[in-house]
Amino acid sequence: MKVGDICKYLPTSTVGKITDVRERDGKVWALLDFTNLYYDVTFLTAADASEYRSETYKERERDRDQKLRSVKEFEETAEEVNLESFMPSGGG
Repeated sequence: MKVGDICKYLPTSTVGKITDVRERDGKVWALLDFTNLYYDVTFLTAADASEYRSETYKERERDRDQKLRSVKEFEETAEEVNLESFMPSGGG
């Protein structure tokens, strides 16, 4: 495994491009651009380029933030519903 290789982390099937390789405490770790996390290379396998999406962690975070703002705006403008009219009352 070397910088620039596209690989898959087997436990989660996360696919990313290796941007850094480090050795620490006898283990080799590879940094994947997709999550910006280091993975033990023993759990990485070569992946097909068609499985790779070049979207960065920051782009996903930005998209997530936009979606959260949309939900918050929807919640602020949505009508409040009185559930009492939908709930059965009485002992049966």
